[in-house]
Amino acid sequence: MIAGRLMLYFAILVGALISTATRARLQETEVIAGGELEYQNHCAICHGVDGKGRGIMSKFLTIQPADLTQVSKKNAGRFPFWQVYRVIDGRDEINGHGMREMPIWGARFQTDARGSDPGSRAQVAGRILSLVFYLQHIQE
Repeated sequence: MIAGRLMLYFAILVGALISTATRARLQETEVIAGGELEYQNHCAICHGVDGKGRGIMSKFLTIQPADLTQVSKKNAGRFPFWQVYRVIDGRDEINGHGMREMPIWGARFQTDARGSDPGSRAQVAGRILSLVFYLQHIQE
């Protein structure tokens, strides 16, 4: 009887773990899909639909856009998640963006959110985070 009860508890625990893992994968997929949408709407014009730096505007730029699929490779196999976040939100500058003629997406997204209250700031952070997760996902 005790062995049977232990087996039941074990089965419930395994089921809960599998269910949790499935939900986590679905959430991850949802976040990455949101990031891909942000990327296609705001980044692909310069960095290309596939992230390889061959967007339709690249031929008009003095410094060619980066191949965003190679960020990890250029950083010893490690994706610099928070550095990428800071570049997108405007805290860190990169040479290819010159005198910040490229939009600072944190400021642009803040304007879209129409506010600087905590909810608006969280919305902006969520958009940038999903974009960074997407960029991490497309690494080769």
